[in-house]
Formats: sequence, structure tokens, C-alpha cells
Amino acid sequence: MEEKKEKLSFNEYQKHAYNLISEDGKKDMITNGVLGLAGESGECCDIVKKYKYQGHELDKEHLKDELGDVLWYVAETASGLGITLEEVAQYNLDKLHKRYHGETFHKEDSINRKK
Repeated sequence: MEEKKEKLSFNEYQKHAYNLISEDGKKDMITNGVLGLAGESGECCDIVKKYKYQGHELDKEHLKDELGDVLWYVAETASGLGITLEEVAQYNLDKLHKRYHGETFHKEDSINRKK
């Protein structure tokens, strides 16, 4: 039976991820982070492309693996900016709640939203 692990906060994850950044990567975490993010996001897209258009089964484990890499590079970029992942997450939710006028997405709010 798999051992049950305690939940990991975004900020705890970010601290662990920081320790895994190479010394060269730490010299410019923003650039390394966003370039890594682009590459790993592309790998996620490739998995879904193969599923949608090339007859492959959706490889959920592979996609989960690549999403983890995306998260790692988001954490690195946030560290380079001197902000926490929890700040990024809260900022994003606040922005979306304001944009969509509450807790639920409505098509009308999306169609008529101000840029």
C-alpha cells in the first residue's frame, strides 16, 4: 500500500524546486524558467496532439510527468521574480474572479470582457 504523504503547499514546493536549479540556471532564473516552461509546455501539447490527431491513446502518466516539469519551471520563474507560487495563484484567482464577476465562469462575461 502506498504511503500517504502530507499535502505540500505551493511555497514548500517552490523551496524544494529551488534547490534543484543548476548553478548556471540560478544566474538567470527568469530566462531559464520561461525557456524551460516553453519547452515543457510544448511537450504537453505534443502528447495531446498525438492523442487528438495521430491515433494514440491519451498517455495520462506522461502528461502528468510533463505537467510536473511545467510546474517546476513556473516555480523557477517565480523565484527569479522574487515572488511565491502562492502569490501567483492568489493573484490569478483574484483577476479571474474580477473578470468573470464571481466564482463561476459565464460565457457572456468572457465575450464582453474588457481587455
